[in-house]
Amino acid sequence: MQVFHEGDIAKNIKLIEWLKVELLDNVSTLFRGFVRGSESVLSDCLANIVISTYVLSRRLGVSIEDLDQQVVDKLQKSIETGHQSEEWYGDLTALKEYLIQKRR
Repeated sequence: MQVFHEGDIAKNIKLIEWLKVELLDNVSTLFRGFVRGSESVLSDCLANIVISTYVLSRRLGVSIEDLDQQVVDKLQKSIETGHQSEEWYGDLTALKEYLIQKRR
């Protein structure tokens, strides 16, 4: 069990708030990137969103491994329920297989 000091808690809260703003900012930039159609802007924003999500998860006490497992579990559920992206393109299976392969 990790013991936090008062300064650590304040620092953690500040970082969580900063990450939330970063996440919103990147989503906003992503949406603007749709209009411009710039692939480099889109991929940069998507990468930033993924990074912010992993760091935020860790700051909230969810390990990277647990988050990855939850993503795989949600992908499996969506595959089983016939998500449109899966039905049309097989995107969810491809992502699930990638994440599982990455673990090995």
